[in-house]
Amino acid sequence: MSIDTLWQNYGSEISSIEYPDCSMAQLVFDAALTYPNVIAYDFFGSKQSYRDFADEIHLCANALRMIGIGKHDRVTICMPNTPQAVVMFYALNHIGAVANMVHPLSASEELVRYLNDSRSVATLTLDQFSDKLIEILPRTGVNTLILCGIEDGLKGIKKPLYRLTQGRKIPRRPSSGKILRYSEMLAKANSKKVETFEETSGDDIAAILYSGGTTGTTKGILLTNRNFNALALQTISAAKCVVPTHKMLAIMPIFHGFGLGICIHTAYVAGGTTILVPQFSIKSYAQLLKKYKPHYIAGVPTLFEALLRLENIDKLDMSQLEGVFCGGDSLSVELKRKVDAFLIARGAKVQVREGYGLTECVTASCLTPHDFHKEGSIGIPYPDTFYKIVRQGSTEALPYGEEGEITLTGPTVMKGYDNNEEETSQALQLHSDGLVWLHTGDLGVIDEEGFVYFRQRIKRMIVTSGYSVYPSQLENEIEAHESVLICCVIGVPDDYRMQRIKAFIVLREGLSPTDEIKASILEHCSRHIARYAMPREFEYRDELPRTLVGKVAYTILEEEEAIKIRS
Repeated sequence: MSIDTLWQNYGSEISSIEYPDCSMAQLVFDAALTYPNVIAYDFFGSKQSYRDFADEIHLCANALRMIGIGKHDRVTICMPNTPQAVVMFYALNHIGAVANMVHPLSASEELVRYLNDSRSVATLTLDQFSDKLIEILPRTGVNTLILCGIEDGLKGIKKPLYRLTQGRKIPRRPSSGKILRYSEMLAKANSKKVETFEETSGDDIAAILYSGGTTGTTKGILLTNRNFNALALQTISAAKCVVPTHKMLAIMPIFHGFGLGICIHTAYVAGGTTILVPQFSIKSYAQLLKKYKPHYIAGVPTLFEALLRLENIDKLDMSQLEGVFCGGDSLSVELKRKVDAFLIARGAKVQVREGYGLTECVTASCLTPHDFHKEGSIGIPYPDTFYKIVRQGSTEALPYGEEGEITLTGPTVMKGYDNNEEETSQALQLHSDGLVWLHTGDLGVIDEEGFVYFRQRIKRMIVTSGYSVYPSQLENEIEAHESVLICCVIGVPDDYRMQRIKAFIVLREGLSPTDEIKASILEHCSRHIARYAMPREFEYRDELPRTLVGKVAYTILEEEEAIKIRS
């Protein structure tokens, strides 16, 4: 069945979209012209209209130009969801620079790698993360560290109140040397306007996001303006519910394709309002839902599992919901049933709509239709995106119903991996039809009606709270410790995180797991492994199970943990 027919039957009225050849910032400016008085973002009650949001972007773009940042320069944004991060993202895009999006809880050694691999000339981060970045700056090519505080995104009395309350223990480093305060940078630009516009095409690199690709080694993914703009326009078309003025609860982080592509850029292209949430917790989740009454919630299965854990919300009215989207990991049939029942019991007229995608195509490329779903399916491809199941290790297309590797092609597929032609050639392959297809490393099936079903990952990977974690990478870091002989990392089923990370360690001959050695290994891990990827449990053994050819049999360890859970 063709994509046109699929969308006529189940989805959008538009099955083919015209994609503008422009920057992401230009589409935001277009939205500002159309909806100047609509609220673009709400940050703890501090609101900014689209007109003022566009002015902020222009001002920040001026400031960046004044400190010497220009087209094609790369700047790392090491931030949670704050106005400064969003404004900086679009300001960089406006002047043709590239935003390198990094998790602020990344370990020090990871940050060194991200900054050097991306060849970043500047970095934006919050005061509370500054010590870590200042320590590693001499080992990078970063010339300017731009610091800001949460209060920089607040207005009126909220600004000094934050400094007197939550912010009182967070030191503010003044501008000096390579350090520059964000607020001072903008203040100087305000008095000296400079031209910021650069000729920018849809094919220009706009952002770098990080993923393990098909081999499990973290790589920078080069994404273009067209990739992001196409995603936004496809999502608006496929969702059939994203409309101007309506509110998106932006819990998914800006350094994640889902958060940046759906919760931020799609919302702004549509003229919607983003509720920027820098830190998620179950307790704050309930308060956010009650206070803001968002029209859209987008998140990973962990977020929806947390929804079921909320207390004292029997009277919570969720009738305003128009879209509830789940991605980042497989949503089990049972969890979907529970969440749907939860929503219906609180007045919602919508169900969870599951999607599928990967950072190599920004995020979603497949979505459950608006008013129809097949149990266990991840939906149908986005408009102008085509899926094909191929035999593993080949480009040979398989018939409907036969399991193979999921491949896809369309306008959101990445330009490639940064400075890694070999990995790029493995992921992006030219097929006999003359099109370049993205090989996902996932197994799946397409039925005769065109619905896609995810089966399992070909690559060994753990997904915890929506983040992809690659065991081999963690094992390499842990085995770098002088006391460790060998290590095996696995994912253990977890009610909240979906999987939690556990490390099995064999020490070098003659050593035993004393408190001193355990503390040393833990400290080593904290310096080299991001907090979200840190093993929750360490188990020390004399030996690890092996396969017949001598490899560590991680599947046996997984089965042992499964037996513990069942018993």
